[in-house]
Amino acid sequence: KLCEGILNILEKTMKTSYQAACLEALRILSRDKKVLVPVTTKRNMQILMRLAKLDTVEDPLGRVSEFPVIVEALKCLCNIIFNSAVAQKLSLELNLAAMLCNLLEKCKDQQFVDDIKCFDLRLLFLLSLLHTDIRSQLRQELQGVQILTRALESSLSVRWTEEYKVAEDRDRPPLSLQETDCAIEALKALFNVTLDSWNVHSEKESHQFRYMAAILRHCLLTTGPTEDKTEELH
Repeated sequence: KLCEGILNILEKTMKTSYQAACLEALRILSRDKKVLVPVTTKRNMQILMRLAKLDTVEDPLGRVSEFPVIVEALKCLCNIIFNSAVAQKLSLELNLAAMLCNLLEKCKDQQFVDDIKCFDLRLLFLLSLLHTDIRSQLRQELQGVQILTRALESSLSVRWTEEYKVAEDRDRPPLSLQETDCAIEALKALFNVTLDSWNVHSEKESHQFRYMAAILRHCLLTTGPTEDKTEELH
């Protein structure tokens, strides 16, 4: 009942501070599978998707002050989808993967969006891990390999010297924690989406995988903010 009450408030309230506080509470509660039954309905998933800017293609991200609400809504969706088979099925019905890819595109050339990108990528990783249909959808319909590769490229601040050669700067400082986390989530999602891609059929696919291989090589030469984070990245 507490989860249902929080979602009823979220459906009605427009004040950013209230939304963020309610979502933080829901995120903590959603770690417990037992309380997820009232949450995992189509209506409630749509409430969270709206707050995460996942309900429309055209709408911009909005004001920077609203970004914490987007991040908390994405965190809630991560917990709910990880813990609920019903939510995993609803995510396919609600076309959640396509909305997440669109949100990543909205983040391009925007400032202060690292947390949004990170939890968007984490949710794509979870969906591609837990739902084989979504994995196929990402690969075949949504240009998931290209979108995730671009997200990885952005997180690593890749600069190109030739078509398949990345500029190497030995004096470059380590990645920040946020950059490292985004890169790790992109790598995890890419692994799932390309898991069955050992047989490359087209020139376009060949180009994409050569492009990705150059970025992965650069990734192995990149350090994170700590030794543990560097190990996790590699």
